[in-house]
Amino acid sequence: MQYRQLYYFVRIVEAGSFSQAARTIHVAQPALSQQIAELEASLGIALLQRSARGIRPTAAGQRFYEQASSILRRYENLPGLVRSRIGEIEGSVSLGMPASLSTTLVGPFIERCRAAHPRITLRFIDGDSEFLREEVEKSRLDLALAFEDAFFPVVHRQPLFQQNHYLISNKLAAPRAGPTITLAEVSKIPLVLPGHLNARRIVIDRTFAEAGLSLNLAAEAVTVASELSAVRSGAASTIMNLGDMSGFGDFSQPLLIEPMFYLTCCIIWSNEVPLTLAAEGVRKLLIEFLREHIETTKRPGAMWLD
Repeated sequence: MQYRQLYYFVRIVEAGSFSQAARTIHVAQPALSQQIAELEASLGIALLQRSARGIRPTAAGQRFYEQASSILRRYENLPGLVRSRIGEIEGSVSLGMPASLSTTLVGPFIERCRAAHPRITLRFIDGDSEFLREEVEKSRLDLALAFEDAFFPVVHRQPLFQQNHYLISNKLAAPRAGPTITLAEVSKIPLVLPGHLNARRIVIDRTFAEAGLSLNLAAEAVTVASELSAVRSGAASTIMNLGDMSGFGDFSQPLLIEPMFYLTCCIIWSNEVPLTLAAEGVRKLLIEFLREHIETTKRPGAMWLD
């Protein structure tokens, strides 16, 4: 088994096809096919399922992909790890953020990180908290910010702040002027919400059930982008743990829902793969950055946890 075989395999799985992977990594497609065939022969098992629509990993291939991508990431971090121990911290750090944070925080944090650690390269990934936690758990992300309701013992975490929930509507469809709205009033408004396994949806369902109220569910959305698209069109409103929509476009002033309910924003990292010096530096800097952000901007509905 060779390094390039691991590298090619990971890139093919991520691209979803041999042709796309070949274009991305600038390797001839026949060479990719030959290397994967040799890899499968050496392991004695099929790793990829091929079809007219592309490729996907087999069950064994998925497990191999998770381990191979972790190995490659650690391999790529080795030069920075060695140099960090003899001088200035350097390396590449992958950081995940949910859209409710990344829209306004990525740019300022890049500036802060470049000033504090100019030899660290950040790689940002957006996604919902469940996806980001899974990526950390599988060692495909160094660090992530995630909003959580229950603290699953599959990653290390440090709770940072609690964030209350708001009703978000199209400007023309806003039910009333702020600043607050009751659970009973919200229960009468058509809503588009994330699916049942999403932490935000879980805490919303529980809060309304405990109040003896039913949700007026118009639709479910897989991504925040599609959720907000439905709200922007006026088809429905939504409930988000975000009290300032200025970074998202043309929405009404968020209405704080009372009685209040919250999710906890945590910084999470793998409990199996130790953080590199670069990742540890970013972790400490991000905590400091978020504390200052919440204090100076008075982020609506946010309460820092000491």
